Amino acid sequence: MSTKNELQYLQMLRTVLEEGHYKNDRTQTGTYSLFGYQLRFDLQDSFPLLTTKKVPLGLIKTELLWFLRGDSNIRYLLEHKNHIWDEWAFERFVNSSDYQGPDMQDFGHRHLVDPDFNQEYQSQKKQFCERILADVAFAQKYGELGNVYGKQWRHWRRADGQEIDQIAQLVQQIKTTPDSRRLILTAWNPAEVAQMALPPCHTLCQFYVREGHLSCQLYQRSADMFLGVPFNIASYALLTHLLAKVTGLEVGEFVHTFGDAHIYQNHRTQVEEQLSRTPTAGPQLILDPALTSLEDLRPQDIQIQDYHPQGAIKAPVAV
Repeated sequence: MSTKNELQYLQMLRTVLEEGHYKNDRTQTGTYSLFGYQLRFDLQDSFPLLTTKKVPLGLIKTELLWFLRGDSNIRYLLEHKNHIWDEWAFERFVNSSDYQGPDMQDFGHRHLVDPDFNQEYQSQKKQFCERILADVAFAQKYGELGNVYGKQWRHWRRADGQEIDQIAQLVQQIKTTPDSRRLILTAWNPAEVAQMALPPCHTLCQFYVREGHLSCQLYQRSADMFLGVPFNIASYALLTHLLAKVTGLEVGEFVHTFGDAHIYQNHRTQVEEQLSRTPTAGPQLILDPALTSLEDLRPQDIQIQDYHPQGAIKAPVAV
């Protein structure tokens, strides 16, 4: 992302850290939280990938392709060495009658505060992922996360049992009715939230066409500012680029609107380290010129150039 774009993200980090209200949360970790905030990114300028810490585009693009496939099983992600959804599938397995390993109950909090437990947790999770890759039947049963993003995007179930492919519908609408105020993509399905391993955090986005440019506004109900939001910014910027490419448009803006924007208490040191760094010019996104359909999309069709980030800053995931 441009220096200007990254500075607004860093300012938001600082604001949440300094002005956020302390709140308990589902994970029992504790957060500094603000409600209601908005960032705007000019996608014509550069691709919004942070430079004050390394953000792995490979994980972002394979997760987005997973969504666009309509998939909800982590096997595809593991095949592409993407582990960002492992914890939620593993939690489902641990809570099943088939799990016969050491006690992993309440692991979402315990692995953050108990080093010995965390070591065992990581070992058990690694074995779980290896079995997902090796055993198709096991993957079908325990790699599933419920009707999360991809299923809602491409297989939204109507009351009559029929399905709606929101992505195909959206591409057609952008092409044929670009001035429509109904260019909506939503993952929040109240009838199915309880069956999802993790209810959608980035819940709804709206697209907007003006003078041949496609813009996107995302509403995110729950935003992990340090770990999750850099991924979310890049993911929806990438989605906007892809939709613009297959509909013959240029990109415009990505507008990110937040509900509960929070920094986990155990990320404070990492946030302070990132805020001590100075951003530099962001990279450019390169899409395969031959790309005309999202159905043909492959990870290698998406590349970046001139990305020179500072080192990664690791932090624990609150599950």
